[in-house]
Amino acid sequence: MRVEEFKMERENLVSVGDRVNITEGALPASYYYTVEPAVAMSGNYAYFERIKSREGVVQGIVEKPAGFYVQVAFDEEVPEKR
Repeated sequence: MRVEEFKMERENLVSVGDRVNITEGALPASYYYTVEPAVAMSGNYAYFERIKSREGVVQGIVEKPAGFYVQVAFDEEVPEKR
């Protein structure tokens, strides 16, 4: 089980237990992911860290000083650090 965090600007856009779809965007040297429909966005990931799944389940929502963060669980292995 792989859990990743996505920044959400406003609360109550998703709830714990929701199934969400993500799309992948490419930058010149990294990748980023968006919880659709534009609910939350990830940080940048290196090639070897890419998320292979396109669907996950919301496991938690955490409020931090910088905003709300959605924790999404994917049915795949955590990539090894390089």
